[in-house]
Amino acid sequence: MKKMMLTFLMLLAVLPFMGQTVYDVTAFGALGDGRSDDASAIQRAIDACSSEGGGRVLLPRGHVFVAGPVELKSNVELHLEATAVLKAHPDEGKYRLSAFGANEGEGMMWIYANHAENIAITGRGVIHGNGIAFMGAELEDSYELKPLNPQTFDPRPHVLTLTDVKNLTIRDVTIREGAYWTVHLIGCDGAVIEGIQLLNNLKIRNGDGIDLDHSKNIRIANCHITSGDDCICLKNRREFEQYGSCRDITVTNCVMTSRSCAIKIGSENMDSICNVLFDNCIITASNRGLGIQNRDEGTVTDITFSNIQMDCRLWSDVWWGKAEPIYVTSYPRANGNHKDANWRFPKGQIEGRCGEVARIRFFNITATSENGCFIGGDTQDKVHHIYMNNVNLTMRKQTAYEGGVYDKRPCRGEGFVRGNVHGVCVDTASDIFIDGLNVDWEAGFPNRGFAHDEKNVQRIVVRNDFHN
Repeated sequence: MKKMMLTFLMLLAVLPFMGQTVYDVTAFGALGDGRSDDASAIQRAIDACSSEGGGRVLLPRGHVFVAGPVELKSNVELHLEATAVLKAHPDEGKYRLSAFGANEGEGMMWIYANHAENIAITGRGVIHGNGIAFMGAELEDSYELKPLNPQTFDPRPHVLTLTDVKNLTIRDVTIREGAYWTVHLIGCDGAVIEGIQLLNNLKIRNGDGIDLDHSKNIRIANCHITSGDDCICLKNRREFEQYGSCRDITVTNCVMTSRSCAIKIGSENMDSICNVLFDNCIITASNRGLGIQNRDEGTVTDITFSNIQMDCRLWSDVWWGKAEPIYVTSYPRANGNHKDANWRFPKGQIEGRCGEVARIRFFNITATSENGCFIGGDTQDKVHHIYMNNVNLTMRKQTAYEGGVYDKRPCRGEGFVRGNVHGVCVDTASDIFIDGLNVDWEAGFPNRGFAHDEKNVQRIVVRNDFHN
């Protein structure tokens, strides 16, 4: 009798809405009581929707749907009504699918899709990663990571892991409290991420906001992102090398806060990252503003940053970065001593090399920071043709953390470079062109240096610089 009633309710739930069929998860058995695991019921709704030609899977308002792993499928719109919450189940044992394929060292999947098309995640509801449930003790500057046996995987669930998805839309939803990476696009082609609130706990390490990995034709606009780790990161991880380069990407009208780097390219990059525009963004209280951190053999070329306002400050050494507003580097990563070293270097190797970073442009950049900009590589030909036009820096001491340090991690050898704070420090590069550099040191700023300082640089041109 109960099974017949559930089937009847499922039939009632499949109703047309604005030209598409709607599959209400409560009619498929989801309770939404904030305690029960509703993953199976949500999966039944998704499977029915996809198999019957597509439509909208509805999480209705006023419910908290706790769930373990859920797989999205082709032609499905997952829609969360206002006040609906989809929350990751806190039981670590439920997460057994690696977010990085054969590399099980760095987290598991929660909401995921593989080799699909026409997927959308929409609505005014909340996707809640339940991040603190997977953390250790709270520290002053972060949450402690639970100890892992070297033979076991990291059970922390990534929020969204979308692999080889074509025509993807993520719009209007709020995504909160990820335990690891939040929105990870792998080999995706044609995605729009617009108008979302991505609000991670700033103390959770590895809490990246949006990671674009071997993906292309991506548009991100009008988003608010807070993340302990990088807010928006472009990369090419070795686990997914079959998907090729990361390219043809625009990011506009976003507001970001990070304890690591707000906008980062790298550090994992075994292919090519190119043809990228970041425009009209605001960065607040971040440990680094705009960062290119090339640490593998891949290349980074033809990147433009324009019309960006930044406020950078120092955080502890738990987080990479030393408040550099602009950071353009290429160094070989440290030799293979990481928990997943077999994936950081080419197969069979424990030592890597770094590729070129070239034709990087910065236009109309304004920053207040405890540090200056840093440009450098391991040889002069690795970082070249860097253009800075109308860059305005205000050097202001805001914290008690030690200043006068640039952060080169992860790299071979010394990870920190100590010295005076310059507006722009260039160390080992070529063809650097700076036009319109304004540096204002506020009274009492320690470790004060010069507007620009360079060593081991082949060809640098500086015009119209001003400093107080």
